[in-house]
Amino acid sequence: MTIQRDITAHIVAEYLPGTPASELDPSYDLLETGVISSLDLLRFIEWLGDRYDIPFADLEISPDDFRSVAAIEKAVQRFAGVTAPE
Repeated sequence: MTIQRDITAHIVAEYLPGTPASELDPSYDLLETGVISSLDLLRFIEWLGDRYDIPFADLEISPDDFRSVAAIEKAVQRFAGVTAPE
């Protein structure tokens, strides 16, 4: 499964139940439309960190990194393999 499909499947399952994954456009603004609230965003970032072994607490991130599936995929690719500073 690709990163984009994995992220899409999770978002649909958690935040858009009953919506087919194929209907979630990768550029759809998840934050502005309220699909993912600020509280949901914290849970989602925790899921991403666990899923892709990314230490988000130690990284500079912005809401724009999580605005859409496409943006999230880019953030995961950018931060994948980053290790926490010692």
